[in-house]
Amino acid sequence: MEREINENDFIVSKTDTKGRLTYVNKIFIDMAEYSEEELLGKPHSIVRHPEMPKAIFKLLWDTIQKKEELFAYVVNKTKNNNSYWVYANVTPSLDERDNTVGYYSVRRRPNPQALEIIKPLYAKMLQAEKSGGMEAGMKVLTDLLHQEGASYDEYIISIQK
Repeated sequence: MEREINENDFIVSKTDTKGRLTYVNKIFIDMAEYSEEELLGKPHSIVRHPEMPKAIFKLLWDTIQKKEELFAYVVNKTKNNNSYWVYANVTPSLDERDNTVGYYSVRRRPNPQALEIIKPLYAKMLQAEKSGGMEAGMKVLTDLLHQEGASYDEYIISIQK
């Protein structure tokens, strides 16, 4: 069953540098159908859905490890095998010496028209990854961006509006 985040809700989480959850808000707990105890200390990938292209997570990690923020559409899987889509913003958390000490993510309801674009794109990326690996999935994305004449950030932000 596909669940929907409420219009005015924000799902918030923090992780350490290895991606282990150190904070989750009540909306995250409710949407993920886990208890706080089941989530804290676990890898954020506990909610990873098998229909998410690996190339998107590579892009995410490559970006945030350069101390840059990333926006992305993500489908998550709940404890009870339900799913929910989010529009995620992930940023590195830096200490006073500019060292990354973790990551902070705020997710909100995605624009439904954006999902009509993203769902078939991710399906095409997943299909490419099955036969050609993550690089093939990334090529599907970069080909689209080239065709659109936009950077990843420009494209993702433009379809959310």
